[in-house]
Amino acid sequence: MRQQPHYLELLSPARDAAIAREAILHGADAVYIGGPGFGARHNASNSLRDIADLVPFAHRYGARIFVTLNTILHDDELEPAQRLITDLYNTGVDALIVQDMGILELDIPPIELHASTQCDIRSVEKAKFLADVGFSQIVLARELNLSQIAAIHQATDATIEFFIHGAL
Repeated sequence: MRQQPHYLELLSPARDAAIAREAILHGADAVYIGGPGFGARHNASNSLRDIADLVPFAHRYGARIFVTLNTILHDDELEPAQRLITDLYNTGVDALIVQDMGILELDIPPIELHASTQCDIRSVEKAKFLADVGFSQIVLARELNLSQIAAIHQATDATIEFFIHGAL
């Protein structure tokens, strides 16, 4: 569908704001970090203050901050998640990495949404669906080969992300 110049973004995980700063100082274009709740990595909980302090640092270096909200939400978590998303938006984070499609039904500010690798995106059809419902970036399943990645890239306008190293 689209033909854009090739751009490789180095996206680094960070357990906390100190690691995020080091990743940025060592060349990361973007960092993903857990917030104060609803993240799959329980030991990577950072306060809103931590994230609010990190965002201007990252932006000063031209880097972006993505916050993970990549767990399946229970009904009683929807309202707190909505409040957290608004708070994260107000800190200036660049995007949220999410798994639960229920977030699409919440009354949230216009923050960029990335579909987590936990969405298990393996097909052109699923990638198109996620792009159509508003995800600007999709993190492909780790098991895909290069020809499968290329096919998905050609079929959607969403930015494609994939892991080249590491595990959950």
